[in-house]
Amino acid sequence: MSQSPTPILRPARATDAPGIQAIWNPIIAHTTITFTTEPKSQAGLEAWIAQSPVWVAEAEGDVLGFCAYGPFRGGPGYAHVAETTVFVADGAKGRGLGHALMRHLETAARADGKSVLVAGISGENPAALGFHA
Repeated sequence: MSQSPTPILRPARATDAPGIQAIWNPIIAHTTITFTTEPKSQAGLEAWIAQSPVWVAEAEGDVLGFCAYGPFRGGPGYAHVAETTVFVADGAKGRGLGHALMRHLETAARADGKSVLVAGISGENPAALGFHA
């Protein structure tokens, strides 16, 4: 029995946009667990990657998951607060990848001066509620 290759976590590149789309757009289209209703375009994701702290988990050229953080709310009182995004491809779930992405995100956000991370979780997403608990 062959083992799955160990994913590497690295900063996202513009070329990762199609892999991120493949994970995110079905979630947007077929669930209510994300707070956006518009599919992500390749150009939009490339711009997001260029402007935001985004990382991917990749194995053998495939994006298996991604994480990012960004502004939570405006105003000086929220300067050290960020909102997180963590998604893992269906075929890569259950291998600890989400936890690895979250640990990486926490370390990177801390190094960037963030002291509070907020996850916006839909009540219709019990898996995310359990993950963040």
